Amino acid sequence: MRDVAFLIPGDLSLPTGGYAYDRAVIRLLPGQGVTAMHVALPGDFPNPTAEDLTDCAAIVRGLPAECLLLIDGLAYGAMPADLIRSFNRPVVALCHHPLALENGISAERAQALHRSEAEALDLAHHVIVTSSLTGKILEGDFGVPAGKITVAEPGTTRKPRATGSGNPALELLAIGSIVPRKGYGVLVEALAGLKKRNWRLKIVGAARSLETVRALQAEIDREGLSDRIQLLGAVRDRDLDDFYEKADLFVMSSLFEGYGMVLAEALQRGLPIITTTGGAASQTVPEGAGLKVPPGDADALRAALDRAMADPSLRAALSEAAFRAGQNLSTWDDTARI
Repeated sequence: MRDVAFLIPGDLSLPTGGYAYDRAVIRLLPGQGVTAMHVALPGDFPNPTAEDLTDCAAIVRGLPAECLLLIDGLAYGAMPADLIRSFNRPVVALCHHPLALENGISAERAQALHRSEAEALDLAHHVIVTSSLTGKILEGDFGVPAGKITVAEPGTTRKPRATGSGNPALELLAIGSIVPRKGYGVLVEALAGLKKRNWRLKIVGAARSLETVRALQAEIDREGLSDRIQLLGAVRDRDLDDFYEKADLFVMSSLFEGYGMVLAEALQRGLPIITTTGGAASQTVPEGAGLKVPPGDADALRAALDRAMADPSLRAALSEAAFRAGQNLSTWDDTARI
């Protein structure tokens, strides 16, 4: 067995795609001959304080000398080069998506994160990414050699095919943390022009940015949609399964995705999908399984929603294509093996 210390910032139990990926890897690596030890880092990353960085150095010094470091990119990309050099052991970086591509940050902060992540990735012995697109971004924009990158896409857990709501009002479902990058404001703007249609929307996701949550709720109220749109926050796994089961249409309004794990879950359950083409989202959903629109384009998103709502046969065709594609997706065992 090879010992690996998996360094992850913040609360690993949070229901985000990145943390779900990390939890699955920790659980399944022993079956691949690797003992993965979860090591908690301070939760302020990717904006660490000087004290956070001192704590990181002390945490690594306390680890067994022979263990390799696997570091989640939420922390690794924001670590100064001098700190990484002080680890004095091999480092493998896990990049879900580059930190500089997060929406809602200033241009200066994005530039600083780009420099920091480029320096950090240069010091990594190897880099694992969750999509081929992220790998290409690291090659082209961060100077990471292709031979240093391995793609390990997120897996899926086999679930029953969704049955839909059976209600006159179409149940729309959107899942993802409430942060600027998810583009929920664009989704509300799009739906505000479809009040003539009979629909309800559930938005499920942790409130990682309270400012974004407040702005989103204010937009919902301003558009007179508070009786149609629910912000449900983080939910238990069994409740999430029920939301997938009862959904009639899955919507992803994200401006950028490193992979789009919730899209894979929707495919696996056979849900018709409307998604943006932000980042790897367009690759995660194959042609025919969803309607795709440019990120940030409320008019295009509204048109796609209107088309899907108006045409049950279209939704049925998208559902069938999604289900077929979903049965061929990787499992979490595949992810752990890679």
